[in-house]
Amino acid sequence: MAHPLSLQARSLAAAGIALAAFLGLTFFALDQAFFDAALSSQRERLQGYLHAYLAGADTNRAGNLIPPEVGPDPRFDRPDSGLYASIVGDHVRNAKDRQWRSPSALGLTQPFSSELEPGETTFEGPLESGDGELFVLSQGISWSVGNRPELKLTLHIAEDSTALQNQVRAFRRTLLTWLGGLGVGLLLLLIGVLRWSMAPLRKVAADLARVERGAEEHLGDRYPAELSGLATNLNKFIDSERDRLKRYRHTLADLAHSLKTPLAVIRTQLESEVESKQLRWTVLEQVGRMDEIVAYQLSRAATSGRQTFAAPLPLEPYAEEIVRSLEKVYADKQVLCEFEIDADSRFRGDQGDLMELLGNVLENAFKWAKHSVLLTTRPIAEHENYSGGLELIVEDDGPGIPDSRVEHLLQRGVRGDERVQGHGIGLSIVQDIIKAYNGSLKVSRSPGLGGARFEIHLRGG
Repeated sequence: MAHPLSLQARSLAAAGIALAAFLGLTFFALDQAFFDAALSSQRERLQGYLHAYLAGADTNRAGNLIPPEVGPDPRFDRPDSGLYASIVGDHVRNAKDRQWRSPSALGLTQPFSSELEPGETTFEGPLESGDGELFVLSQGISWSVGNRPELKLTLHIAEDSTALQNQVRAFRRTLLTWLGGLGVGLLLLLIGVLRWSMAPLRKVAADLARVERGAEEHLGDRYPAELSGLATNLNKFIDSERDRLKRYRHTLADLAHSLKTPLAVIRTQLESEVESKQLRWTVLEQVGRMDEIVAYQLSRAATSGRQTFAAPLPLEPYAEEIVRSLEKVYADKQVLCEFEIDADSRFRGDQGDLMELLGNVLENAFKWAKHSVLLTTRPIAEHENYSGGLELIVEDDGPGIPDSRVEHLLQRGVRGDERVQGHGIGLSIVQDIIKAYNGSLKVSRSPGLGGARFEIHLRGG
C-alpha cells in the first residue's frame, strides 16, 4: 500500500499545478495580445503604404491613372522582395488585363484580382499564394479630377507574413524563457517557504519522538501560536497517561500489599490445629475483607482522571438518578435531598468517575442524615494557572464529624483493611478520584444543616 503524501508534498503539488495553470494562461494571454498588436501594426503599415501610393499617383489628359514610378518603400521596386502593390480597374496606364503591379510583383502569383466598391476596405491574412503566405490590405477608391470621368479602382497592398511570424516566434521564445525561469524560481521559493513553514511541525514530531524514547518529559514550548495550543494539550495528555499508568502500578502494589494480611491469617489458621467451625468463620471473615479490598482497588484503578478532550457533562441528570436510587435504599429514613445546581456547572471527565464521586458522597450523606441533604454545585472561573473547574458541596443534618477525626479521615495511604465503618472505602474512593482530577476535599460542619459538609473543588488542566 502506497504511503500518503506528506503535507509538504501535497502543498507543493497543489501549488505547482496552480502555478503551471497560471503561467500557462499568462503565456496564452500575452502571446495572443502580442499577436493582435503585431497584426494591428501590420495593417497600419500596409495602410500607410496604400495612402503613399494614392498620394503619389496622378492622371493624364486621357483620364488614365498614372501610378508612381517609385514605390514608397524600396522593396516595392525589387522583384520578389516580399512587399507588393497592385491596382485593379479600368483606365490604369501600363495595366494588363485591367491590373497594374509593382515591379516587385511582376511574374508572381498573388491574390490581387478582387475588386471592391469605393470606400470598402478589407484586411486578410495570412493567405496562401504561390509565393508563400501574405497579408493583404485592399481598399476600393473613386478617383475623379475636374470634369474627367470618375475612375473606380481597387488598390491592393500585400506583404509576406514571414516577418510577422518571425517576430511572434521570437516573442514566444523570450516569453517561454522568462516564464519558465519565473516558474522554476517560484517553485524553488515555494519549496523554501514550505520547508520553513513546516519546520515547527517537524519539531513537534521530533519532540514527540524524544518523549517516546524517554529523552524528554514533555514537548518544548518554543512553538508558533498556531501550534502552542496543540503542544499544551499534548503535554496534558502525556501527563494524564503517565498519571494513569502510575495509578495502575500503585493500585497493583497496594492490592498485593493489602492482601498479604488476610492471606497470612488464613494460612496461619490452616497450619494451626483449630476447630473446623472457627476455621470456617476465620476464612469467611478474611475472604470478605479481601473482597472489600479488591473492590476498592479496582475502583481506584478504574478512575479515569481529568481528560483533556472530554466533553463536559451536566450534573443534574446524574445527581437525580443517584438520589432516586438512594431514596429507595433509605426509604425508612424519609430523607429529603434538595439541589442548588448552577446551570453552568459541568464535569470535565469520565462519566463513571462522576457517578462514583456523586454516589459515594451522597450515599455517605444519606447514611448519616436525619432528614435533610443538600447538594450545591457551581462552576469555578478560569484562572491563569488552570482552565476553570467545578465546586461541589454536599451537606447533611446528621451528627457531623468531630474536628479531631477529620485529619485521620483525610489521611492518604490508608489500607483497605483499615477502613473506619461509615467513612471507609467509599470516602477513600472519593479522595482518589479528587486527586486524579487535581482537586481538593475539605470536611467541616454545615452552617445551615448542622451535620457534615463535604466541599470538593475540581480544577481543570
